Parts: sequence; structure tokens; C-alpha cells
Amino acid sequence: MQFGIFYEHQIPRPWKDGDELKLFQDALDQVELADRLGIDYAWEVEHHFLEEYSHSSAPEVFLAACSQRTRNIRLGHGITLMPPGYNHPARVAERIATLDLVSNGRVEWGTGESSARIELEGYRVDVMKKREAWQEAVRECAKMMAASPYPGFQGEFFSMPHRNVVPKPVQRPHPPLWVACSNRSTIRLAAQLGIGALTFAFIDPSEAKYWVEEYYETFEKECQPIGQAVNPNVAMVTGFMCHEDSNTALQRGLEGFQFFGYALAHYYITGTHVPGRFDVWEDFKKKGNQIFAPTGGIGNVQEVRENLEKFEAMGVDQVIFIQQGGNNRHEHICESLELFASRIMPDFKARHAAHAQKKAERLAPAIARAMEKVPAIAQLDPVPPLDSYPVMLQKMHQPVDENTIGKRLESTVGQAR
Repeated sequence: MQFGIFYEHQIPRPWKDGDELKLFQDALDQVELADRLGIDYAWEVEHHFLEEYSHSSAPEVFLAACSQRTRNIRLGHGITLMPPGYNHPARVAERIATLDLVSNGRVEWGTGESSARIELEGYRVDVMKKREAWQEAVRECAKMMAASPYPGFQGEFFSMPHRNVVPKPVQRPHPPLWVACSNRSTIRLAAQLGIGALTFAFIDPSEAKYWVEEYYETFEKECQPIGQAVNPNVAMVTGFMCHEDSNTALQRGLEGFQFFGYALAHYYITGTHVPGRFDVWEDFKKKGNQIFAPTGGIGNVQEVRENLEKFEAMGVDQVIFIQQGGNNRHEHICESLELFASRIMPDFKARHAAHAQKKAERLAPAIARAMEKVPAIAQLDPVPPLDSYPVMLQKMHQPVDENTIGKRLESTVGQAR
């Protein structure tokens, strides 16, 4: 089993000048530390307008900065919002490929459709069709990274003519593809589409067994890839704060993880948010600090090890730590990561190769069957000229007198000013 760290960039109110700067700089230091310690993944979300809960609206910028301060850790979009109202698929393809190049091939391409009304309505994404928009955009974006040229597309949610989308990623045909999953139906869909399941549901290891088993059984029997390659993996999140003393770990980490769950529920389930006015942290302190949240990664060394071994035994491929939540302190996060890496992680690292080999042998026939079903990319041979060229050429070759040219230049300069 492998391990990742996860960032929403949470910053409870009240804020003062410099707080966001410290938040981002501390996160960069933590990712650099995680890389040195041998942690496998760093995941960064994309959210918009979710004050206090997530100030991570430009993950491609943060991950690019991480790429220049690290050497080995995988850099994961957890996730990229794919409905075209948020991001045009060609822009996603360009950004993912560029990040893959500057990181020397370390990108994990997580995707999602979004659920919070404050985001969906802010970008005018139709809540009733967001699943279909996600599927259309993911399928075509994967083709854009693989095709030279991309043949173009006329769809329900976006359309574009044929273009060669550049640059191309290091990892061909595209980086490993994932989708955010919050329930068992979505994890089943991930398996059907041949992509990794980023499971952002706080579940007990005993329940994880059924999620993982269903995912792999579905992948083996029903996989019809949405991308140009498959990525059969299951990752699950848990709170994290490790210390030699269990009570100290709880004091340092539990409230932040509870706030994470409370703020998530505020935006996604229960809350009526007033942008720029509602204080989520104050509301949490009044009534939310008793919220239940599994504490699989919060505790002393032995407690954390035993809980993670349960996830490992259930077949989870990766556990992702939510260590930056609420007002959790930077120095405590760093101490926790160092303790985990020295006292707990080595045993899991030692077992990982054997687990991975066994899994590869089991899935080899299913992967071969799935790759035969990868959606074909239309071939443009010969590649047609751009439809707009004849009109442009015609306009360019129309005779004009010197006065007309002067007026056009004057108009253009005036607009530029």
C-alpha cells in the first residue's frame, strides 16, 4: 500500500494579511518534506468560492511549484473539475501535459464533476447534466493528449474543430486517470470506465473491504474504458496526526479533521452560505465539534499502524492523509509526517512490491480485455485545411486603397490604446 498527502488549503476565519501567504508557503514546505521522506503522492483539489473550506482554485499553479521543489513524489490533481463550464477540455489537456513535462512525468490526472451549488451556479454548470458533461469532457480530453491532430468534436457540452493540442505529456497516451468518488455507485462507475477511484468518503476499514472488492470485480467484468489507457486503483482518505502520545495526537489533529467534515457538509449538504459574510469556523465552534469522523490516521504510532494495516488487508492501494485541516499547525504536521515515515511507513514499503506484483498478475487478463475496448480516435488522413482559411484568404486578397488601409491601422491602434 502507498501513501499520499492531501490539500484543500483550509483557512478558517478570521483572516489577516499574510495568512494565505503562510498557508501556501507552509504547504509547499510540507510537500517538499514528504518527497524527502519517501511519501508517494501529493494531491491537490480544485474548488471555487468555498471560503474557509478550500482556497485551492488554481491547483495547476500549486502543483507546478511543487514540481520544482521535489524529485520523486507523484503530483495529483485531486481533482480537476471537468464540466466545460469550469474548464474547456483543450485547456485541461494543455495544462496536464505541461505539468507532466515540468515534473518529468509525475502527474496523476484526477477528475470530477463537482457537487456544491455555490460552485456549479457560479460557473453556470447545469446540476442535472453535470455527470454527462464530465464524461464527455474526460473522454475527449484524453483523446486530445493522445492524438496528433485531435479530429475535432461536436458535442452537447462543447464543440471544437480539429486541432493539434500541444504540448504532449511525458506519460503516454496520458497520465493515469482518476475520478472522485463519494459513494459506492461512483466507485462502481470508476471501475466500469477503467479509471482510478479517489474515494473521498470517510469509511471504516471493514466497510472499505466491500468497496474495494466491488471495484475490482466490476473492473474485471464490465470495464469499458473512457480514457486511452486504464488505471485500476483505489485510494481512500483518512484524517492524520501521529504522535508518540495518543492524547497529544488527538489534541493536535482531531479538531482540524472534524472541521474538515463540518465545512464539507456545510457546502455540500446542510448550509446556506452567504459569500463573504458567513463564518464557517464560528458556526463549527458553536455546534460542530462533536461531529463524527473516522480517525484511522490520528493516534500514536501503534494505533496508526494497526488502522492502516486494516486498509492494507482490505486491498486498498493508497491511503491519502488529510493532515491540513482547520487550524492544524504546520510544525505539528511536519513532526507527524517525520514520525510516520520513520516508524510506520517502512513496513508498508517493504510489502508493497509483493502486493503490486500479485495484483498485476490477477488483473493482467482484464486489462488486456479492457485495452481492446479503448475508444478509437478518428484518423484525419489527409488532414483537411481549416474551414476558416478560405474566408480569411478571400478577405486578405480583396483590393483596398491606401485610405482604407490607413483607417484600419488607425482603428487598430486606437483600440490597442
